[in-house]
Amino acid sequence: MLFHLFYPLASNLKILNIFKYLTFRTIYAMITALIVCFVLGPWIIRKLEGLQARQVIRTDGPESHLEKQGTPTMGGLIILSAIILPTLLWADLTNVYIWLTLFIIVGYGLIGFMDDYLKVVKKNTKGLSARQKMFWQVLLAGGVAVFLYINPGFNEMLYVPFFKNFHPDLGIFFIPFVTLVIVGASNAVNLTDGLDGLAIGPVAINAATYMLFAYIAGHATLSAYLQIPRVVGAGELAVICGAMVGAGLGFLWFNSYPAEVFMGDVGSLSLGGTLGVIAVLTKQEILLVIVGGIFVIEALSVIFQVGSYKYRGKRIFRMAPIHHHFELKGVAEPKIIVRFWIITIILALVAISTLKMR
Repeated sequence: MLFHLFYPLASNLKILNIFKYLTFRTIYAMITALIVCFVLGPWIIRKLEGLQARQVIRTDGPESHLEKQGTPTMGGLIILSAIILPTLLWADLTNVYIWLTLFIIVGYGLIGFMDDYLKVVKKNTKGLSARQKMFWQVLLAGGVAVFLYINPGFNEMLYVPFFKNFHPDLGIFFIPFVTLVIVGASNAVNLTDGLDGLAIGPVAINAATYMLFAYIAGHATLSAYLQIPRVVGAGELAVICGAMVGAGLGFLWFNSYPAEVFMGDVGSLSLGGTLGVIAVLTKQEILLVIVGGIFVIEALSVIFQVGSYKYRGKRIFRMAPIHHHFELKGVAEPKIIVRFWIITIILALVAISTLKMR
Protein backbone atom coordinates (compact mmCIF):
# COMPACT_ATOMS: atom_id res chain seq x y z
CA MET A 1 0.00 0.00 0.00
CA LEU A 2 2.79 2.42 0.85
CA PHE A 3 4.50 1.54 -2.45
CA HIS A 4 1.34 2.39 -4.44
CA LEU A 5 0.63 5.45 -2.33
CA PHE A 6 4.03 7.14 -2.44
CA TYR A 7 5.86 5.94 -5.56
CA PRO A 8 3.50 7.69 -8.02
CA LEU A 9 4.29 10.95 -6.20
CA ALA A 10 8.02 10.56 -6.85
CA SER A 11 7.88 12.78 -9.95
CA ASN A 12 6.97 15.70 -7.69
CA LEU A 13 8.99 14.78 -4.62
CA LYS A 14 12.28 13.11 -5.51
CA ILE A 15 12.85 11.62 -2.07
CA LEU A 16 9.91 9.28 -2.70
CA ASN A 17 11.98 7.58 -5.42
CA ILE A 18 13.34 5.48 -2.58
CA PHE A 19 10.14 3.42 -2.67
CA LYS A 20 11.10 1.96 -6.03
CA TYR A 21 14.16 0.30 -4.50
CA LEU A 22 13.51 -3.30 -3.58
CA THR A 23 16.27 -3.33 -0.97
CA PHE A 24 14.70 -0.38 0.88
CA ARG A 25 11.25 -1.95 0.93
CA THR A 26 12.63 -5.33 2.00
CA ILE A 27 14.53 -3.83 4.93
CA TYR A 28 11.49 -1.91 6.11
CA ALA A 29 9.22 -4.93 5.68
CA MET A 30 11.60 -6.71 8.07
CA ILE A 31 11.55 -3.84 10.56
CA THR A 32 7.77 -3.53 10.31
CA ALA A 33 7.39 -7.26 10.97
CA LEU A 34 9.48 -6.92 14.12
CA ILE A 35 7.35 -4.00 15.32
CA VAL A 36 4.13 -5.93 14.61
CA CYS A 37 5.44 -8.86 16.68
CA PHE A 38 6.39 -6.65 19.61
CA VAL A 39 3.09 -4.74 19.52
CA LEU A 40 0.66 -7.59 18.82
CA GLY A 41 2.58 -10.43 20.48
CA PRO A 42 1.68 -9.75 24.13
CA TRP A 43 -1.94 -8.98 23.20
CA ILE A 44 -2.35 -12.19 21.14
CA ILE A 45 -0.74 -14.26 23.91
CA ARG A 46 -3.24 -12.83 26.42
CA LYS A 47 -6.13 -13.63 24.09
CA LEU A 48 -4.87 -17.20 23.64
CA GLU A 49 -4.66 -17.59 27.40
CA GLY A 50 -8.23 -16.29 27.67
CA LEU A 51 -9.39 -18.90 25.15
CA GLN A 52 -7.56 -21.58 27.15
CA ALA A 53 -5.57 -22.34 23.99
CA ARG A 54 -2.93 -24.21 25.92
CA GLN A 55 -0.53 -26.87 24.70
CA VAL A 56 -1.28 -30.46 25.71
CA ILE A 57 2.00 -32.33 26.26
CA ARG A 58 2.34 -36.00 25.34
CA THR A 59 2.99 -38.19 28.37
CA ASP A 60 5.10 -40.60 26.31
CA GLY A 61 7.62 -37.89 25.40
CA PRO A 62 10.66 -36.59 27.29
CA GLU A 63 9.83 -35.93 30.94
CA SER A 64 11.32 -32.43 30.75
CA HIS A 65 8.43 -31.43 28.47
CA LEU A 66 5.79 -32.03 31.16
CA GLU A 67 6.65 -28.67 32.74
CA LYS A 68 5.54 -27.01 29.49
CA GLN A 69 1.97 -28.22 30.03
CA GLY A 70 -0.41 -25.29 29.72
CA THR A 71 1.85 -22.99 27.69
CA PRO A 72 -0.30 -21.00 25.21
CA THR A 73 -0.18 -22.26 21.65
CA MET A 74 -1.44 -21.02 18.26
CA GLY A 75 1.21 -18.29 18.48
CA GLY A 76 1.61 -18.66 14.73
CA LEU A 77 -1.10 -15.99 14.56
CA ILE A 78 1.60 -13.53 15.66
CA ILE A 79 3.89 -14.70 12.87
CA LEU A 80 1.24 -14.59 10.15
CA SER A 81 0.15 -11.09 11.19
CA ALA A 82 3.79 -9.97 11.09
CA ILE A 83 4.23 -11.36 7.57
CA ILE A 84 0.96 -10.37 5.95
CA LEU A 85 0.71 -6.75 7.20
CA PRO A 86 4.26 -5.68 6.17
CA THR A 87 3.82 -7.42 2.82
CA LEU A 88 0.63 -5.48 2.13
CA LEU A 89 2.37 -2.27 3.17
CA TRP A 90 5.68 -2.59 1.31
CA ALA A 91 5.22 -4.98 -1.63
CA ASP A 92 4.09 -4.22 -5.18
CA LEU A 93 0.56 -5.61 -4.97
CA THR A 94 0.24 -5.84 -8.75
CA ASN A 95 2.78 -8.71 -8.64
CA VAL A 96 1.04 -12.07 -9.08
CA TYR A 97 3.79 -13.95 -7.20
CA ILE A 98 3.05 -11.90 -4.08
CA TRP A 99 -0.59 -13.01 -4.19
CA LEU A 100 0.28 -16.65 -4.85
CA THR A 101 2.53 -16.64 -1.81
CA LEU A 102 -0.09 -14.90 0.34
CA PHE A 103 -2.60 -17.49 -0.87
CA ILE A 104 -0.43 -20.28 0.56
CA ILE A 105 0.35 -18.33 3.75
CA VAL A 106 -3.33 -17.73 4.50
CA GLY A 107 -4.60 -21.07 3.18
CA TYR A 108 -2.13 -23.23 5.08
CA GLY A 109 -2.54 -20.98 8.10
CA LEU A 110 -6.28 -21.68 8.08
CA ILE A 111 -5.65 -25.43 7.89
CA GLY A 112 -3.32 -25.23 10.88
CA PHE A 113 -5.70 -22.89 12.72
CA MET A 114 -8.62 -25.30 12.38
CA ASP A 115 -6.48 -28.20 13.61
CA ASP A 116 -5.17 -26.21 16.58
CA TYR A 117 -8.58 -24.75 17.42
CA LEU A 118 -10.27 -28.14 17.49
CA LYS A 119 -7.50 -29.61 19.63
CA VAL A 120 -6.79 -26.94 22.21
CA VAL A 121 -9.97 -24.84 22.35
CA LYS A 122 -12.69 -27.38 21.57
CA LYS A 123 -10.68 -30.11 23.34
CA ASN A 124 -11.08 -32.50 20.40
CA THR A 125 -7.85 -34.47 20.80
CA LYS A 126 -7.91 -35.65 17.17
CA GLY A 127 -8.33 -32.23 15.58
CA LEU A 128 -8.38 -32.48 11.81
CA SER A 129 -7.58 -35.97 10.64
CA ALA A 130 -4.34 -36.58 8.75
CA ARG A 131 -6.38 -37.22 5.61
CA GLN A 132 -8.29 -33.97 5.97
CA LYS A 133 -5.12 -31.94 6.45
CA MET A 134 -3.39 -33.64 3.54
CA PHE A 135 -6.42 -33.17 1.27
CA TRP A 136 -6.53 -29.41 1.83
CA GLN A 137 -2.77 -29.03 1.62
CA VAL A 138 -2.63 -30.87 -1.69
CA LEU A 139 -5.64 -28.96 -3.02
CA LEU A 140 -4.12 -25.54 -2.28
CA ALA A 141 -0.63 -26.47 -3.49
CA GLY A 142 -2.09 -28.12 -6.57
CA GLY A 143 -4.03 -24.95 -7.34
CA VAL A 144 -0.79 -22.94 -7.32
CA ALA A 145 0.91 -25.59 -9.46
CA VAL A 146 -1.87 -25.57 -12.07
CA PHE A 147 -1.88 -21.75 -12.18
CA LEU A 148 1.87 -21.68 -12.84
CA TYR A 149 1.63 -24.47 -15.41
CA ILE A 150 -0.95 -22.67 -17.52
CA ASN A 151 0.84 -19.34 -17.11
CA PRO A 152 2.92 -18.85 -20.29
CA GLY A 153 5.35 -16.59 -18.44
CA PHE A 154 6.56 -19.37 -16.14
CA ASN A 155 8.66 -22.29 -17.35
CA GLU A 156 8.43 -25.88 -16.11
CA MET A 157 12.14 -26.62 -16.19
CA LEU A 158 13.95 -28.03 -13.18
CA TYR A 159 17.23 -26.28 -12.43
CA VAL A 160 19.77 -28.48 -10.67
CA PRO A 161 22.59 -26.93 -8.59
CA PHE A 162 26.17 -27.57 -9.82
CA PHE A 163 24.90 -28.28 -13.39
CA LYS A 164 24.47 -25.14 -15.48
CA ASN A 165 23.36 -26.98 -18.64
CA PHE A 166 21.06 -29.58 -17.09
CA HIS A 167 17.49 -28.26 -17.17
CA PRO A 168 14.98 -31.08 -17.67
CA ASP A 169 11.56 -29.90 -18.77
CA LEU A 170 9.04 -31.49 -16.39
CA GLY A 171 6.06 -30.86 -18.65
CA ILE A 172 2.81 -32.02 -17.04
CA PHE A 173 4.82 -33.56 -14.19
CA PHE A 174 5.53 -29.98 -13.09
CA ILE A 175 2.14 -29.99 -11.32
CA PRO A 176 2.76 -32.96 -8.97
CA PHE A 177 6.35 -31.80 -8.45
CA VAL A 178 5.31 -28.34 -7.27
CA THR A 179 2.60 -29.86 -5.10
CA LEU A 180 5.14 -32.21 -3.52
CA VAL A 181 7.59 -29.36 -2.79
CA ILE A 182 4.99 -27.18 -1.06
CA VAL A 183 3.27 -29.97 0.88
CA GLY A 184 6.57 -31.62 1.78
CA ALA A 185 8.10 -28.38 3.07
CA SER A 186 4.97 -27.61 5.09
CA ASN A 187 4.92 -30.96 6.88
CA ALA A 188 8.70 -31.01 7.39
CA VAL A 189 8.60 -27.70 9.27
CA ASN A 190 5.60 -28.97 11.23
CA LEU A 191 7.57 -32.03 12.38
CA THR A 192 10.51 -29.84 13.40
CA ASP A 193 8.38 -27.68 15.68
CA GLY A 194 8.95 -29.62 18.89
CA LEU A 195 11.35 -27.55 21.01
CA ASP A 196 11.36 -23.89 22.05
CA GLY A 197 12.62 -21.92 19.06
CA LEU A 198 13.78 -25.02 17.17
CA ALA A 199 11.64 -24.43 14.07
CA ILE A 200 11.46 -20.64 13.92
CA GLY A 201 15.25 -20.19 13.92
CA PRO A 202 15.87 -22.28 10.78
CA VAL A 203 12.76 -20.79 9.16
CA ALA A 204 14.21 -17.29 9.57
CA ILE A 205 17.58 -18.46 8.19
CA ASN A 206 15.87 -20.13 5.23
CA ALA A 207 13.83 -16.98 4.57
CA ALA A 208 16.99 -14.83 4.64
CA THR A 209 18.65 -17.18 2.16
CA TYR A 210 15.68 -17.11 -0.22
CA MET A 211 15.54 -13.34 0.15
CA LEU A 212 18.90 -13.33 -1.64
CA PHE A 213 17.77 -15.92 -4.22
CA ALA A 214 14.59 -13.94 -4.96
CA TYR A 215 16.49 -10.69 -5.44
CA ILE A 216 18.95 -12.33 -7.84
CA ALA A 217 16.27 -14.25 -9.76
CA GLY A 218 14.43 -11.00 -10.44
CA HIS A 219 17.56 -9.06 -11.42
CA ALA A 220 18.45 -9.33 -15.11
CA THR A 221 22.17 -8.58 -14.74
CA LEU A 222 22.86 -10.67 -11.62
CA SER A 223 20.89 -13.70 -12.81
CA ALA A 224 22.72 -13.66 -16.14
CA TYR A 225 26.11 -13.28 -14.46
CA LEU A 226 25.47 -16.11 -11.99
CA GLN A 227 23.80 -18.24 -14.68
CA ILE A 228 20.64 -18.90 -12.75
CA PRO A 229 17.14 -18.69 -14.24
CA ARG A 230 15.67 -15.22 -14.35
CA VAL A 231 12.07 -15.04 -13.21
CA VAL A 232 10.59 -11.66 -14.08
CA GLY A 233 8.84 -10.32 -11.00
CA ALA A 234 10.35 -12.83 -8.57
CA GLY A 235 12.50 -10.13 -6.99
CA GLU A 236 9.41 -8.77 -5.25
CA LEU A 237 9.34 -11.97 -3.18
CA ALA A 238 12.32 -10.55 -1.28
CA VAL A 239 9.81 -8.31 0.53
CA ILE A 240 7.89 -11.34 1.83
CA CYS A 241 11.15 -13.07 2.74
CA GLY A 242 12.24 -9.97 4.63
CA ALA A 243 8.93 -9.93 6.49
CA MET A 244 9.43 -13.63 7.33
CA VAL A 245 12.87 -12.89 8.77
CA GLY A 246 11.50 -10.04 10.87
CA ALA A 247 8.50 -12.10 11.98
CA GLY A 248 10.77 -15.01 12.86
CA LEU A 249 13.05 -12.87 14.99
CA GLY A 250 10.11 -11.13 16.61
CA PHE A 251 8.37 -14.40 17.44
CA LEU A 252 11.63 -15.81 18.79
CA TRP A 253 11.48 -13.04 21.42
CA PHE A 254 8.51 -14.91 22.92
CA ASN A 255 9.34 -18.43 21.77
CA SER A 256 12.97 -18.72 22.92
CA TYR A 257 13.68 -21.14 25.75
CA PRO A 258 11.68 -21.27 27.98
CA ALA A 259 8.86 -20.42 25.58
CA GLU A 260 6.02 -18.07 26.52
CA VAL A 261 4.02 -19.31 23.52
CA PHE A 262 4.24 -22.07 20.90
CA MET A 263 3.52 -21.44 17.22
CA GLY A 264 1.23 -24.45 16.74
CA ASP A 265 0.18 -25.86 13.37
CA VAL A 266 -1.19 -22.46 12.35
CA GLY A 267 2.41 -21.27 12.23
CA SER A 268 4.42 -24.33 11.23
CA LEU A 269 2.22 -25.52 8.35
CA SER A 270 1.99 -22.00 6.92
CA LEU A 271 5.70 -21.20 7.24
CA GLY A 272 6.75 -24.48 5.64
CA GLY A 273 4.30 -24.04 2.77
CA THR A 274 5.55 -20.49 2.25
CA LEU A 275 9.16 -21.62 1.98
CA GLY A 276 8.05 -24.27 -0.50
CA VAL A 277 6.17 -21.88 -2.77
CA ILE A 278 8.99 -19.30 -2.70
CA ALA A 279 11.47 -22.03 -3.66
CA VAL A 280 9.22 -22.90 -6.61
CA LEU A 281 8.71 -19.29 -7.72
CA THR A 282 12.44 -18.53 -7.62
CA LYS A 283 13.22 -21.80 -9.50
CA GLN A 284 15.42 -22.97 -6.61
CA GLU A 285 13.41 -25.99 -5.48
CA ILE A 286 16.37 -28.36 -5.18
CA LEU A 287 18.29 -25.91 -3.02
CA LEU A 288 15.48 -26.07 -0.46
CA VAL A 289 16.67 -29.59 0.35
CA ILE A 290 20.08 -28.10 1.24
CA VAL A 291 19.00 -24.88 2.97
CA GLY A 292 16.21 -26.69 4.78
CA GLY A 293 18.40 -29.68 5.56
CA ILE A 294 17.29 -29.72 9.22
CA PHE A 295 13.66 -29.97 8.13
CA VAL A 296 14.55 -32.79 5.74
CA ILE A 297 16.44 -34.70 8.45
CA GLU A 298 13.55 -34.31 10.89
CA ALA A 299 11.04 -35.59 8.33
CA LEU A 300 13.25 -38.50 7.26
CA SER A 301 13.80 -39.52 10.89
CA VAL A 302 10.05 -39.97 11.27
CA ILE A 303 9.73 -41.85 7.97
CA PHE A 304 12.61 -44.20 8.81
CA GLN A 305 11.39 -44.73 12.37
CA VAL A 306 7.87 -45.66 11.25
CA GLY A 307 9.14 -47.82 8.39
CA SER A 308 11.65 -49.66 10.55
CA TYR A 309 9.12 -50.38 13.28
CA LYS A 310 6.51 -51.51 10.78
CA TYR A 311 8.72 -53.88 8.78
CA ARG A 312 11.42 -54.86 11.27
CA GLY A 313 9.67 -54.40 14.60
CA LYS A 314 12.63 -52.29 15.76
CA ARG A 315 13.14 -48.57 16.26
CA ILE A 316 16.13 -46.74 14.83
CA PHE A 317 15.90 -43.80 17.24
CA ARG A 318 14.85 -43.64 20.86
CA MET A 319 12.09 -41.32 19.69
CA ALA A 320 11.23 -39.47 16.50
CA PRO A 321 11.52 -36.74 15.27
CA ILE A 322 15.24 -36.85 15.84
CA HIS A 323 15.41 -33.87 18.21
CA HIS A 324 13.57 -36.03 20.79
CA HIS A 325 16.19 -38.76 20.27
CA PHE A 326 18.92 -36.36 21.38
CA GLU A 327 16.82 -35.22 24.33
CA LEU A 328 16.42 -38.80 25.54
CA LYS A 329 20.18 -39.25 25.20
CA GLY A 330 20.61 -36.47 27.76
CA VAL A 331 21.47 -33.49 25.54
CA ALA A 332 20.01 -30.29 27.00
CA GLU A 333 17.18 -28.72 25.03
CA PRO A 334 18.89 -25.31 24.51
CA LYS A 335 22.01 -27.07 23.21
CA ILE A 336 20.00 -29.07 20.67
CA ILE A 337 18.24 -25.91 19.49
CA VAL A 338 21.39 -23.83 19.03
CA ARG A 339 23.26 -26.68 17.34
CA PHE A 340 20.41 -27.12 14.85
CA TRP A 341 20.57 -23.38 14.16
CA ILE A 342 24.32 -23.60 13.56
CA ILE A 343 23.84 -26.51 11.16
CA THR A 344 21.18 -24.52 9.29
CA ILE A 345 23.52 -21.53 8.93
CA ILE A 346 26.23 -23.81 7.51
CA LEU A 347 23.75 -25.37 5.07
CA ALA A 348 22.55 -21.91 4.01
CA LEU A 349 26.15 -20.91 3.22
CA VAL A 350 26.60 -24.10 1.20
CA ALA A 351 23.43 -23.32 -0.76
CA ILE A 352 24.56 -19.75 -1.44
CA SER A 353 27.95 -21.05 -2.58
CA THR A 354 26.24 -23.00 -5.38
CA LEU A 355 25.54 -19.69 -7.09
CA LYS A 356 29.22 -19.67 -8.12
CA MET A 357 29.45 -23.41 -8.80
CA ARG A 358 27.61 -23.64 -12.08
